[in-house]
Amino acid sequence: WILKPIGFEQGRKYPVAFLIHGGPQGSWEDHFHYRWNPQAYAGAGYVMVSIDPHGSTGYGQSITDGVNFDWGGKPYDDLMKGLDHVLANYSYADGDRVGALGASYGGYMVNWIAGHTDRFKCLVSHDGELDIKSSYYITEELWFPEWEMGGTPWEKETLYERFSPSEYVQNWKTPMLVIHGALDFRLPETEGMAVFTALQRRGIPSKFLYFPDENHWVLKAKNSILWHETVIGWLDQWLKK
Repeated sequence: WILKPIGFEQGRKYPVAFLIHGGPQGSWEDHFHYRWNPQAYAGAGYVMVSIDPHGSTGYGQSITDGVNFDWGGKPYDDLMKGLDHVLANYSYADGDRVGALGASYGGYMVNWIAGHTDRFKCLVSHDGELDIKSSYYITEELWFPEWEMGGTPWEKETLYERFSPSEYVQNWKTPMLVIHGALDFRLPETEGMAVFTALQRRGIPSKFLYFPDENHWVLKAKNSILWHETVIGWLDQWLKK
């Protein structure tokens, strides 16, 4: 999906909001909820780009299963190739002003991106995972990591460690906004706090937005307003200078 910004003028270049969906077995579809509304970014003056990588639904089971045992592999490559395609074919998308945003698995991917490329000017990680191995022991959904990694951490230790963003914190450079809910039992609040700690200790510009009354999603209207004001404000700070 590509949405042009409000007031679009041919010949101008616009900053890009690059959205990464969760799941990872999910898809960008024509729907609205309190966290991801692509029109909000177009309305704020951004080219909104969202891509379905391996792991997405709707393209056959083999594509959906392509994320298994490969969380930071094929999906990451797909996202980078998709963004390259957009920047090469849509001249109004400014490749020097791109921010990446994601929640849940999308937040994991943002944390992974932080350690593997500095092509983005800023990042937004909502309810993202930092350490797959340690989070296994605190999540309320044990079936999920065992399915994704093919077993428990003591059975598949190498795979859990290989695809944990925590293993690549030494490469982090990009400013990041971190968001987490206190009632998130899928990926408890300590994951977001750990990401923020890593950013602060590395001296990277960063901000932490904490919702004491939200779970793995944003479900309350007033919280959604604060969420969008904070997220778009962060994008504006780094992409509209």
